[in-house]
Amino acid sequence: MTESTSSPLEQQQQLSLSTEAARTLATTTKSVPQMQEISSRWLLKLLPWVQTSGGVFRVNRRLSYTLGDGRITFTTTGAEVRVIPAELTELPALRGFDEMAALEALADRFDQQEVSAGQEIVREGAPRDRLILIAHGRVSRTATGAYGDEQNLGVLADGDHLGEQMLTESGEWEYTARASTACTVLTLSSRDFEQVAEQAPELREHLQRWRESGGQAQNDYGEAEIALSSGHSGEPTLPGTFVDYEVSPREYELSVAQTILRVHTRVSDLYNQPMSQLDQQLRLTVEALRERQEHELINSREFGLLHNADLKQRIRTRGGAPTPDDMDDLLATVWKGPSFFLAHPKAIAAFGRECSRRGIYPQGSEVNGHRVPAWRGVPIFPCNKIPVTDTRTSSILLMRTGQENQGVIGLHQTGIPDEYQPSLSVRFMSINEKAVISYLVSAYYSAAVLVPDALGVLEDVEIGREG
Repeated sequence: MTESTSSPLEQQQQLSLSTEAARTLATTTKSVPQMQEISSRWLLKLLPWVQTSGGVFRVNRRLSYTLGDGRITFTTTGAEVRVIPAELTELPALRGFDEMAALEALADRFDQQEVSAGQEIVREGAPRDRLILIAHGRVSRTATGAYGDEQNLGVLADGDHLGEQMLTESGEWEYTARASTACTVLTLSSRDFEQVAEQAPELREHLQRWRESGGQAQNDYGEAEIALSSGHSGEPTLPGTFVDYEVSPREYELSVAQTILRVHTRVSDLYNQPMSQLDQQLRLTVEALRERQEHELINSREFGLLHNADLKQRIRTRGGAPTPDDMDDLLATVWKGPSFFLAHPKAIAAFGRECSRRGIYPQGSEVNGHRVPAWRGVPIFPCNKIPVTDTRTSSILLMRTGQENQGVIGLHQTGIPDEYQPSLSVRFMSINEKAVISYLVSAYYSAAVLVPDALGVLEDVEIGREG
């Protein structure tokens, strides 16, 4: 006997309407177009925005004297490193000296040295007989404290220098400098410097004027001093004074991010249910413009916060990864009412690992209904616009905000023609022969740091170290 078997068609006989067929009669519920590029854009939300009616914002300050503490730039040819002669004027004693022949003679006298990690470069108490320029690497400085303990004086790196006092006076090293990593340094001995000075009378005259003046009368911030008298009695003659202003204050022009949005009239006319095609095209375009705006506020070389932080306000991590000690050092640079930290999400994660390693669990902070990490009560906000280098290092920013606080402010202009959002306009341009409508979408913005100590940057933050 043979068993009867049913055919595959009989086994799969359909007893009801399939879902695939039913969908042809159903209305689909749709989402608006999604976009991965959209971020929290905390910087745009937290910056106080100042109306810039004329398109230009001028930052008036008290007159400040340049202190000459900038970083020095080098040129590299193969393995040979040479200091750019004009860059030597970043040294305090050579500020304003423009005799290129003497500067080139000084640059030629520098000797290149390779220093291995852990090697001592200068020792505390030894004669200060060298000027040292750090071309590459990291150098840590320590000194003996009042109670005999070792104190950390911070880290120097590419472009920094040691022993610039040698140019004007003799003395001893006040600290010990040791290479934290392999370093390339350029050194100028006091003997070589004196030989150049003997052959360059204009250099000797410049240094003599520097010694005699002792620098201009200024306060701790480099501002022209206001003469005051206190603690006196009787009828002494009081000093006369006035507050001097910068003759050429810096002006910030509003920058712009623009694009031309194109929509075909057929699409705009026929395909607008359940949502407007023009509205969605415009929404996503505006989101992209705002993302670019935040990127420029961080990275623009003209007004971006990373490039406009004062050199005295830039510090480096002690050991690479962002530790609580590093964050405290950053707070010490912006100690007058800091508003918030801004860091790449990976840098925040690296800081969290360092806290966990030490058994520290800082309390978070609630801002506008959002729970964010904080340090010493100052919230830490994520910003993916802060770059991460190929060596997996980044930066952490700390700022004080507000015009009344002499802090960091955003600049924009509201009330512009065809305004769609504050300081963002959508302007109809034309309909071409192919029935394509064009709209010009423009966003205007900038940022200003009213005084240098309103912004601090922790540089060379290592984000890839394992916990």
